[in-house]
Amino acid sequence: MRTVVPRDGRRRILLSTVSSDSHTWNLVFLQLLLQEMGNEVVNLGPCVPDQLLIDSVRRIRPDAVVISTVNGHGRLDGARMIRTLRADPVAGETPVIIGGKLGITGDTGDRAAQELIDAGFDAVFTDTADPSLVSRLLGALPGGSPQAALSLPSERGAEARPEPRRATEGRAL
Repeated sequence: MRTVVPRDGRRRILLSTVSSDSHTWNLVFLQLLLQEMGNEVVNLGPCVPDQLLIDSVRRIRPDAVVISTVNGHGRLDGARMIRTLRADPVAGETPVIIGGKLGITGDTGDRAAQELIDAGFDAVFTDTADPSLVSRLLGALPGGSPQAALSLPSERGAEARPEPRRATEGRAL
C-alpha cells in the first residue's frame, strides 16, 4: 500500500473524462481553473478507461475526483464508471463529481442528475450549472485532507447527495 505524503495544504484533484469522451481543450481549461482555485491537479486526459481511473485513484489518493464530459455520454458512461469505482475497497470512498453534457436526448436535467447521484456520484453538474458551484463544492473539502463534508444546496443544474456517504475505512464524506 502506498503511503500518502502530506501536501502543502492544497487539495489534490484527479481530473478525467468518461471513457468515450475525447475532449482535450476543455480538460486543459478545467485543469487551469481548478489550479487557479488553489488545487493540485492531476489530469489523466481524454478517453480514460474505467480501470485506469480506479488504479489512478488508488495510487494518487486524491481528495476528490472531477469527471468532465462534453459528448453527451456522461449519463451512461458515468453511471457505469461510478458503480465500478464504488465497488473498489480503496478507491470507492473518494468523493467524485461529474459535470457537463450528460445526455444526447436533451433530457439532461434533474432526472439524469438524480440517476447519477443514485449510481454513486457525490455531486452532478449539468451543462447549465453555474461554474462557481464547483468552486463552492470543492471549497468544502479541507485542503490536503482526506476527510470531507460535501454539501451543496440544490440549485439549477446541480445536485448533491442529501446525506453524506459513510466510509468503512476512516474516510467519511
